[in-house]
Amino acid sequence: MTTNPLDDAPLSSFHKKLAVFSSGGPFLDGYVLSIIGVAMVQFADQLSLSSIEQGLVGASSLVGILLGAYAGGWLTDKFGREILFTIDLIAIIVFSVAQFFVQDVVWLIILRLLIGMAVGADYPIATSLLTEFTPRKYRGPFLGAFVAMWFVGAAAAYVAGEILARIGNDDAWRWMLASAAIPAILIVVARVGTPESPRWLINKGRIDEANEVLRKVFGPHVSIADLPEEEGSNVSVKDLLRSGYGKRMAFITLFWTCSIVPLFAVYAFAPAILGALKLEGDAAHFGSAFITILFLVGCVVALLLVNRMGRRPLLIHSFLWSGLALLILGFFPEAPSTIIMALFAVYAIVIGGSQILQWVYPNELFPTEIRGSAVGMASSLSRIGAAVGTFLVPLSLTGLGIGPTMLIAAAITIIGAVLSHFMAPETRGLTLAQSAGLTFEADAKAAASSKAAMSRS
Repeated sequence: MTTNPLDDAPLSSFHKKLAVFSSGGPFLDGYVLSIIGVAMVQFADQLSLSSIEQGLVGASSLVGILLGAYAGGWLTDKFGREILFTIDLIAIIVFSVAQFFVQDVVWLIILRLLIGMAVGADYPIATSLLTEFTPRKYRGPFLGAFVAMWFVGAAAAYVAGEILARIGNDDAWRWMLASAAIPAILIVVARVGTPESPRWLINKGRIDEANEVLRKVFGPHVSIADLPEEEGSNVSVKDLLRSGYGKRMAFITLFWTCSIVPLFAVYAFAPAILGALKLEGDAAHFGSAFITILFLVGCVVALLLVNRMGRRPLLIHSFLWSGLALLILGFFPEAPSTIIMALFAVYAIVIGGSQILQWVYPNELFPTEIRGSAVGMASSLSRIGAAVGTFLVPLSLTGLGIGPTMLIAAAITIIGAVLSHFMAPETRGLTLAQSAGLTFEADAKAAASSKAAMSRS
């Protein structure tokens, strides 16, 4: 196996710090998308919101992520990872504080849209930077940890929301929405001074700067000569969908959509869904927090399996068994509360595999020159379904009921399993140059065919 100083470097304090600072984006994503569900219980009555308006408030951040992810990906490929690593979070701080002063639903929707754009922009920026510095042995777990931090942020939002609801007055919801500015400030301060990606610098012809970063991070004897050339380095964003990478983009967009549509819909309206399942008041709030913890547990389990089990089988099994749990919920919505919580627990833990791979696959399957744009495009396209799903949840609960709503979620999840069976590649153990190239899938198929032929003979 070919080695090089970047893909096979020992894990250093720099890598660990970068992983923590980069994961601040998904933490904020989980926080802002979850706090709205707690706050909406209070402000929906104050602002006299209809079901459609509640759906728009819940979906506005997802629409913002759709817009921001693609824009952030294009910007980070054009202007670099370093400069945008802090600017996007400053925008989150400003817009979060502004939510405190809203007086009508229109301004709330606009601000939630802008926050979503800033959160969406951070994903391709932070994941590209982390991918291009991280050794291959740790790339899967580090990128997968992004999703784990999403659930940490979500859990923090439920805890903060419950505390503010209990100690606050009629304006407690304003403090809930503005509270996202606090972790955002801490993350911005921590990110200051992060170096630019040497791979991006090389693609821009800034060789001296790339060598300086390599020496600083990996040691005095490391230079750009130690970096393998990437196969897809001449692919442009314009040609992305027409090149061999189009199939990869289709796979990522489809599996990502099937993974997050049910999850985001459940998360935005968890108290309402649990209420429809006969869990109300404190039971619904504590149930939401409990499910959040289990989602986090599921991500941690998946992080332990992603290298041992492989990307492809982890994804297929994650979709299959989580879809089965939702299917049973849909057929038996009147089951005892203990059974309902057990099924939600199974879903929350098992879906962790598909969740962490949302950030592993896109970053591994595209070359440096278009990595940010490809991640941003995939994130944007997947958010279309997530935004539509979140918007339709309150209408589905009202018009169809909890049983059919869960059956729809189950169908989407099982479709994800089928698509993954036919489309998911295996990138475990490959260098970044290998996984981003177009030849490894052909080589893998040839090796599999050869192995099958030998077994038959």
